[in-house]
Amino acid sequence: MGKYFGTDGFRGEANKNLTVEHAYKIGRFLGWYYSRGKEEGDPCRVAIGKDTRLSSYMFEYSLVAGLTASGAEAYLLHVTTTPSVSYVVRTENFDCGIMISASHNPFYDNGIKLINASGEKMDEDTILKIEAYIDGISGEIPFAVREKIGKTVDFAAGRNRYIGYLISLATRSYKGKRIGLDCANGSAWMIAKSVFDALGAKTYVIGNEPDGTNINRECGSTHVEKLQQLVREEHLDAGFAFDGDADRCMCVDENGNVIDGDLIIYIYGCYLKERGKLTGNKVVTTIMSNFGLYKALDEAGIEYEKTAVGDKYVYENMASNGYRIGGEQSGHIIFKKYANTGDGILTAIKMMEVMLEKKKTLAELAKPVKIYPQVLKNIRVTDKAKAQADPDVRGMVEQVAEELGSNGRILVRESGTEPVVRVMVEAPEKELCEKYVDQVIDVMIKKGYREE
Repeated sequence: MGKYFGTDGFRGEANKNLTVEHAYKIGRFLGWYYSRGKEEGDPCRVAIGKDTRLSSYMFEYSLVAGLTASGAEAYLLHVTTTPSVSYVVRTENFDCGIMISASHNPFYDNGIKLINASGEKMDEDTILKIEAYIDGISGEIPFAVREKIGKTVDFAAGRNRYIGYLISLATRSYKGKRIGLDCANGSAWMIAKSVFDALGAKTYVIGNEPDGTNINRECGSTHVEKLQQLVREEHLDAGFAFDGDADRCMCVDENGNVIDGDLIIYIYGCYLKERGKLTGNKVVTTIMSNFGLYKALDEAGIEYEKTAVGDKYVYENMASNGYRIGGEQSGHIIFKKYANTGDGILTAIKMMEVMLEKKKTLAELAKPVKIYPQVLKNIRVTDKAKAQADPDVRGMVEQVAEELGSNGRILVRESGTEPVVRVMVEAPEKELCEKYVDQVIDVMIKKGYREE
């Protein structure tokens, strides 16, 4: 990760950590960088999408100013999803794409996500060059002049083509199905209903009244309670909750229970295996996936890879090995055959496919997975590396792992953004989880690592 860009773009509070000047400079650099070496009359083309945050318009205009000042053409998709930008860039011959969103964060945060010509997250080398330009290290770049100044193009048609693509992926009609959709007052608020209506479902939609400040507020994939209530009260067949930029999806079964990313991976992994289409007989997870998922996958005869936390690492593993399904517990699921990024609406479509093809409800499909209780506690420490490497701490971690055996697991890792060590235990009973987490944290405290 660089100085400004993390695993999911340049993110921060609007006009504090992430400012209009940052956006302008990113536009300036990308417009110049991708215009180099182009033949006369063949300008750099950049697709831009945004979510519904108040500041998204401000950042859009700043990026456009920077891009056109460097001679690029900025194609505006307007309010749309991150996966739609990825789709448009890889299918419409764009040089790169930009999504303005802070995903599931509150409205006052925003972010700039960069997408390469293949619809994937921008490579690290290019990111570092952008950061060097932002900091004035790489020097100035020329302005475009006269007829070489760029232009802005309204490209709502690109978003509409993405909607058409999603509809084309459905294997059966949704006629007779009653479906709840929580659009998080974000990017999916116009797209998700259009897709499900076109496929014949009777839709019940919440989180579809964005006002610039209510994105993700008590709604969407991080606050599924209202969707659960809707599914129960209206006796719906299923519900799907998206996050602010709709690259995540959490499902709700017919009983109002949450079907998270781990269960989605299990359901679709089994579906592919039954049809002989599970490449390498493997799914890809992160180290934070529930122990119960792995037990169920073992029972189903499905192997798995574990990556570091972050969809970036899941995608890299899948792309390197040709795997078809992978993702995170949070609902960030990648269906590699159909997309190069997580896509919440695509996830909902694939879950509908399994339900309809197997003639089973989500609850029935997820039943073999027994999710283990999980306890995660954070301890602020003076030195993350020393706290984890301490022989007594490591000894206690090994002792807990030995006592858990094949019936649970312990994971100790440091935060990437705070002076915090995270201790997580999964076990058959929550009391055991609490006991083992506290044992490890107590050793850190006794050894003087806790930050006072």
